[in-house]
Amino acid sequence: MGKFFKILLTVFASLILIIIVAAIAIPLFVDPNEFKPQIIELVKKETGRDLTIDGDLEISVFPWIGVSTGDLAISNAKGFANRPFARIEQSDIKVKLLPLLSKQVEVSRIVLKGLDLYLAKNKHGVSNWDDLVKKEKPGKPQPQQQTAPPDQTTSQPAIAALVVGGLSIENAHIVWDDQQGRQYTEIKNFNLDVDQLEFDKPVDVSLSMEIADTKAKSTTQLELETRLTLNEALTQFKLDDLALTALLSGEKFKKPLKVLLTTNIAIDMSQHTLALSALKIRSGDFQLSADINGQKIDSKPEFTGQLTIAEFNLADFLQDLGVSLAMRDHKALSQVSLHSQIQATAESASFDQLAVKLDDSTLKGSIAIQNFKTQALRFNLMLDHIDVDRYLPPEKAKAPKSKKTMVSPSAAAVAGASLFPVETLRKLNLQGKLVVNSLIINKIPMRGVTLNIDSRKGVVKTSQVIKHLFQGNYRGQTVINVRGRTPSLSLNEKLNNIQVGPLLKALKDSDRMTGRINADIRLKGYGNSSRTIKSTLNGAIGFKITDSVVKGFNIQKLIDSVKTLLKGTPLPTENKNDQTLFSSISGTAAVKNGILHNDDLKALSSRVNVTGKGIVNLKNDTIDYKIRAAVTKRGQADKVKGIPLVVKITGPLDKPSYVLDVAAMALEKNKEKIDKVKNKLLEKLDKKLGPGAGELLKSFF
Repeated sequence: MGKFFKILLTVFASLILIIIVAAIAIPLFVDPNEFKPQIIELVKKETGRDLTIDGDLEISVFPWIGVSTGDLAISNAKGFANRPFARIEQSDIKVKLLPLLSKQVEVSRIVLKGLDLYLAKNKHGVSNWDDLVKKEKPGKPQPQQQTAPPDQTTSQPAIAALVVGGLSIENAHIVWDDQQGRQYTEIKNFNLDVDQLEFDKPVDVSLSMEIADTKAKSTTQLELETRLTLNEALTQFKLDDLALTALLSGEKFKKPLKVLLTTNIAIDMSQHTLALSALKIRSGDFQLSADINGQKIDSKPEFTGQLTIAEFNLADFLQDLGVSLAMRDHKALSQVSLHSQIQATAESASFDQLAVKLDDSTLKGSIAIQNFKTQALRFNLMLDHIDVDRYLPPEKAKAPKSKKTMVSPSAAAVAGASLFPVETLRKLNLQGKLVVNSLIINKIPMRGVTLNIDSRKGVVKTSQVIKHLFQGNYRGQTVINVRGRTPSLSLNEKLNNIQVGPLLKALKDSDRMTGRINADIRLKGYGNSSRTIKSTLNGAIGFKITDSVVKGFNIQKLIDSVKTLLKGTPLPTENKNDQTLFSSISGTAAVKNGILHNDDLKALSSRVNVTGKGIVNLKNDTIDYKIRAAVTKRGQADKVKGIPLVVKITGPLDKPSYVLDVAAMALEKNKEKIDKVKNKLLEKLDKKLGPGAGELLKSFF
C-alpha cells in the first residue's frame, strides 16, 4: 500500500512539474503569431471569408489558460458592401487551469472592445451570414437512439461549478441594413457590463445603447439595470429590480419622449413557469401596471394576469407622440383609464372584466382574439353614454351661396372614391355585440342602441336597433358582400313614428316640415363607389307622414290665385309665416337600375288634396315630377273655389326648378265648358249617325 501511495505521489508531482514547465516554456518558446498564416488559411477554408489579424496574439497557460488579441476583422459576403462583416479592436479571455481538473470552470473577465458588426439583407432576401450557417444536406433520416431517462438521484452536472469574472463589451457598433424592407438601423455606443458571475448569487448587469432608424428618422437611447441570478442547473433565471429607460426623439415627436419600465422576471424551466411581477411602464402622466403568470411555457404556454392603465390625458400624450388631434371639444380624451383581466395562449388572447373610462363615458365587457392566425375577433361590450360629436373634427364654416352650382374636385373625388376596403373586409373575422344606452352623433340623440355584427369570409352582416329616436324607433339590417369581383350593398330599414321636425333640424338644420314618419326601405346596389351603387339600385320604398305641417307656403292660397298666375304672374315668394297642414302624406316607389318611380304620392288635408307622380334619377341626381293640388269637396262647400294648381318640378335635386303647367291648368279651368260642348257634339252625332255613334266617339275621349 505504501508503495502504491509513493507511485501516486510521484505521478502527481510529475504532473505538477509538467504544468509548471509548460506554463513557463510555452510562452517563452512558442510565438502564437507564427501561426497567423495557418489560422487565416483555416478560416478561409471553413468559411470562405478572409481573416485579417493586425494586432499581436498573446497566450498564457498557468495559472490561466487564455488568449488575447489585437485588431481582428473578417470580410463580408460576396455581393455586399465593401466593408468587414465583423471587426474587433481588442479581446481577452482566460480560464483557470487547475480547477478544470475537478470540473470547476473559473473564467476571468471577458473583454471585447470596439466590436463592429455589419448585418445586411439584399433585395432578394439573402443575408450576409447565410453562407456561414451550415445547412444539413437532405438524406435518409437516422433512427433515433432510445436513451433511458437519467436517474434524478444519482446524475451529476457536467460542470460542478462555474465562476465567470465578468463580461465587458465596450463601444460596440452594429448595423442592420435591410434593402428588401428598406430599413437601415444603426446601434451605436453599445456597452454591456456584467459583474462576476456565480451560480445562485445575484449579479449586477448594466446595458446601454443608442438606436438610430433612418427610415423613421428617429433615435432611441436605452439604458438597462438589473440583478441576474442563475442556478447551477441553468434551469432558473431571475431578473430582479429590472429598470429599462428609453428616450425617444425624432421628427414625429414634439419633444423627446421618456419611457421607464420596471419589473421582476422569474423563469423556472424545470417547472415550465414564468412570473412577471410588479410590471410598470411610465411616460409622463401615462402609467401601465400589470402582473402576469405563465404556465407550460415550453410547450403550450398559458398566461393569466391583470392589466391597469391609470387615468391620464390621452390627448396630451398623443400630441407628445406627434399625433395631432383636432376635435370639437378641447377637453375630449383628457380622462382615460383601463382595467382588465388577461388570459392568453400561443394562439389566442382575451380581455375579460374590461372597464374603460373615456372622459365621462364607461365601456364594460369583454374582447377576445380567438385565433391569431385567422384574426378571429369577438366582443361583447356595453357603453353607458357617449357624445360622439365631441371627438369629431370641428365643423367647417358654411361657404357663401354662389349663383352657379358647381361640383368641387373634392366632392367629385368622394363620389368616385372606394366605399369598401375590399381586401380588408375579405380578411375580417369579427363577431360581436355593442349596446349603447345613450348616444349622440351628428346632433341626433338616441337611446337604447344595439349593434350586432357578423363578418366572415367576405360577408359583413349588421343588425342595428334604436329604441328611442325622436319619440319613435328604428330597426335595420345591412349586408356588404365583397366575395365576388363586384361588391354589393343591401339595406333593409324601418322607421316607426319618428318626429320629422327634429330629424330635419339635426340633419339639414331645417324647420320646413313637422309630423311623424313611418317608412320601409329595401334596396340593393352593386359597385364600390356611391355613384355606381346609386346607378344600380333596385328595390322599393314606402312612407307615410301623419299630422304634418309644411312651412313656407300656403297651397290653398296658391290655388285661389291661379287665375292671376295664368295671366303670367310669377309664383309668390315664400313666406315663413305661411304653412299648409296635411293629415297624411304617403307614397310608394319602385327603384329600378337607379331610377325611382313614384305614381301615388298623396297629401291629404281638410280642404286641399295634393297628388303627384314622376321619377327621380339617382344616376345623375335629377328629378322630373308633376304635382297637382285641388280644393276638396269640403273646401268647395265652404265656398272656397279655385282652379287646380299643377306644377312641374325638374332639374337637379339640390336646386330644382318649379314651373306652372299652364296647359293642364287651362284645361282644368275650362273643363265644364269643354264637357258641355263635348256632350252637344255627341248628341248631334247620335241623331245623324244613329244611336251608339256618340258612345263610340266618347270612348276615344
